[in-house]
Amino acid sequence: MTQNKTLAEMIAGANDRPAPLYQQIKQVIISQIDNGHWQPRQRVPSESELVNELNVSRMTINRALRELTHEGYLMRLQGVGTFVAERKAFTPMLEVHNISDEIKSRGHRHTSQVLFLRQEPSSESDALKFELTVGAPLYHSRIVHFEDGIPVQLEDRLVNPQIAPEYLQQDFTQNTPFVYLSQVAPLTAAEHTVEAVSGSPEEQKLLHIAAHEPCLQIQRRTWHRDSVVTCARLLYPGARYKMFGRFQQNG
Repeated sequence: MTQNKTLAEMIAGANDRPAPLYQQIKQVIISQIDNGHWQPRQRVPSESELVNELNVSRMTINRALRELTHEGYLMRLQGVGTFVAERKAFTPMLEVHNISDEIKSRGHRHTSQVLFLRQEPSSESDALKFELTVGAPLYHSRIVHFEDGIPVQLEDRLVNPQIAPEYLQQDFTQNTPFVYLSQVAPLTAAEHTVEAVSGSPEEQKLLHIAAHEPCLQIQRRTWHRDSVVTCARLLYPGARYKMFGRFQQNG
């Protein structure tokens, strides 16, 4: 600990306050975050370390950390540890944007991992979305986007090869699909569906989230002139993102 007082001393100084012990622990941790002693993305002591340091039950520590995670002060990565959360990033709900630019605008580093990039025949539902015949080829990519090494978006995208014929030849660890598609088929229309969902076990693993944690999902279809260019499913860890939209009525 780099602070002048230990957590135990701070808890002892708060014992005259009429609050349950787990609540006192929460308030001390929040004060450590608010006063800058614990920085965003800094690993915090484990449950076992806090049990030993504060001489309280594991149940009390678990409740305090669980509630702080739910309230957005902490984030817990399975198999890695518990960290101080940053203020939730805003992702514009009604805008189509480049996630790399969004991350860099916050002063952070964007990296990505391409899980696969391939051609496959369209299913009946996908053919309907693209206004193609069943079995017509589509390009399919799946990419995890990271902010300072932490996964923040799982992008699952189908692309019309008639509009973006060189999609499979792109290096999407250097540029995002957004950049390439904006160059070859600038967007002229888009539709969005936004909802809260539970990720599959594989998606939970890729996004480093627990089974009970919700996700924010955007399903987006975009057009260039009269042609559907892409259908994308964008999955965000719910504890790390919130949606923001601004509406203006004309007249």
